[in-house]
Amino acid sequence: MRDMGLSSEGSPSAKRVAVYSGSFDPVTKGHLDIICRARSLFGHVIVAVADNLQKQPLFSREERVEMMRLATKGMEGVTVDAFTGLLAHYVQEKGAAVIVRGLRAVSDLEHEFRMAFMNRSLVPQVETIFLMPSEDYTYLNSTAVKEVARLGGDVSQFVPPIVAERLRSKLRKLG
Repeated sequence: MRDMGLSSEGSPSAKRVAVYSGSFDPVTKGHLDIICRARSLFGHVIVAVADNLQKQPLFSREERVEMMRLATKGMEGVTVDAFTGLLAHYVQEKGAAVIVRGLRAVSDLEHEFRMAFMNRSLVPQVETIFLMPSEDYTYLNSTAVKEVARLGGDVSQFVPPIVAERLRSKLRKLG
């Protein structure tokens, strides 16, 4: 059995690094829940902000990185970075042992499995693990949060306060 960063007692191994990637447009409380769960399993979690070529982001990559840094400020063992290119190559470059992916529902599974198998083909020594968020966040995604905000709804229960403010500000600027 491969060591993914857990000692025989199940405590985090300080030498193991996991990467949690996403577009985080914007970061939600569901994302933060996955980060906390991953941090409890691994010595260090790199939150890697990426561009999704299939989506038009509301926030620039730099804005998303800044919001993620603010949202994770004070979380020990968590750093935020941005990357371009293949996740498998980024993970290898960072010396990480694990890719963390969140699964909200069965509908996420097919896409996530395809990506996990592709990453395994590219970098066989890196494992992908799937973490489920708290039941409070299984329905939550960034697209829905943006839609609620666009229509004037209160998103404060879904995102950190700084993100709610940035969403309001960005949407005011866009008209």
